Amino acid sequence: MVSGAMFMLLVDVMIVQVALPTIQRSLGATFSDLEWVISGYALALAALILTSGTLADRFGRKRVFVIGLVVFTVASLLCGLANSAAFLIAARALQGVGGAALFATSLALIGQEYRGRRLVTAIAVWGSVTGGGVSMGPLVGGVLTTALGWRWIFFVNLPIGAVTLALTLMRVVNVRDPQAKRLDWAGLLTFSSGLFLLVFGLVRGNDDGWSSPTVLGAMVAAVILLIAFAAIEARQRYAMFDLQLFRKPAFTGVSIATFAIAAGMFAMLIYITLYLQNVLGYTPLEGGLRLLPATLLIFIVPLASRRFTERVPPGLPLGGGMLLVGAGLLLMRAMVGLNTDWTALLPGLLVVGFGVGFANPAIGQIALRVVPPQRSGMASGISNTFRVAGLSCGVAALGAIFQQSVASSLTTSIGAAHAGLSRVVVAAGPQAAAAAAHGQPGTPAAARAAFVSGLELLLVVGAVVVLVGAAATVMVRRRDFQARQAPALPQPEATPEPVRT
Repeated sequence: MVSGAMFMLLVDVMIVQVALPTIQRSLGATFSDLEWVISGYALALAALILTSGTLADRFGRKRVFVIGLVVFTVASLLCGLANSAAFLIAARALQGVGGAALFATSLALIGQEYRGRRLVTAIAVWGSVTGGGVSMGPLVGGVLTTALGWRWIFFVNLPIGAVTLALTLMRVVNVRDPQAKRLDWAGLLTFSSGLFLLVFGLVRGNDDGWSSPTVLGAMVAAVILLIAFAAIEARQRYAMFDLQLFRKPAFTGVSIATFAIAAGMFAMLIYITLYLQNVLGYTPLEGGLRLLPATLLIFIVPLASRRFTERVPPGLPLGGGMLLVGAGLLLMRAMVGLNTDWTALLPGLLVVGFGVGFANPAIGQIALRVVPPQRSGMASGISNTFRVAGLSCGVAALGAIFQQSVASSLTTSIGAAHAGLSRVVVAAGPQAAAAAAHGQPGTPAAARAAFVSGLELLLVVGAVVVLVGAAATVMVRRRDFQARQAPALPQPEATPEPVRT
């Protein structure tokens, strides 16, 4: 049930990427419109995850999950029916609102339903789905767009959402924290607004310029609001984000690791997908199939290794998995070159698949175990906030580095007059850059070399980010974990004692 919802969410992070050219032709969208199709979803998702986790602790995890599922499914229908770019952007933002509620409650629902060995198995499945969902996005998007049209990348969510909703209503109980008597409105507003502006600034930085008034204003306002949020939470008796958790090394370590693997590895998938399609010339479906070996490992490894991981400290598979991810990225950097084909990526992709397969379930286990069971909604919200914020920051930062690298390479190869082609190279590939250059000699070869050089740099940067996250896992210690001997019980609205309904 939770896995079905998470698969929808994470596939939707990547699935739209491969359909953008088709959407552009169908709706007559501009390049800026296409950026907002992606960004509208990411902004709403990042800004509301922690808020949704707090609402789940107050009103019940099942209730918030069901509302989020309905909103996300209806928004998917609206996306598929969109007849203009503006309508699609608005529907994508609504998808993000529903997605935030689903993200925030996923781990909490698992934590309330399972204990002991069954919890390890459940989190292993969750880890498979969270990693595999992102990785399979390009493949699923390629299949649906090629076979049925771009609208079906959204329509496919309807049967999944309906089945998940039916299972949730029949089999899940509503559990809430009896101590969460009132909402932290000041915290909700400052955090959601601050994170929204931060992600907005990162998303717009590459296009508007990092020194533009819009981007600088958004960043400054975000910093002020997040500082205000920290000050408000420090005074709260029952905070939506308990800052005291940072005193636990395990919480700090897993938070850094979650952010790092999202920023350094999952954000990298976009650029690897662009390389397969724009440089090597594969269709969306062909490119997705070439990522399939890593995707299968991300699904299989958590389930195959759960007996091992339940016997060792959670920090060990997390740290070991992230070391493998970093090594896999460096292996791709060592083997990819101007004259290589996709098989040069394969060894590194396989190593990355193993690493993510170990790291993802460990993140889920640690995130739940560092807080009391009744605050699982907050724990789930915090964990997924770091994940989505890492992905958003990673895409923006890697994009800025990539575009600068490509522009520098083009300046050296064909002159400063054509360095502006860097954006075309990144978005559409060397052949499109050649057309835009109006016959400039050597443009296709120079653009291809610039793209490959930029990718090589990104692989190193991504590896460094992931390895920093791996180093942070030494802070994960068993003594920081909370006891979870008994299942959390649902609490009816009028009864102070927790009882099952």
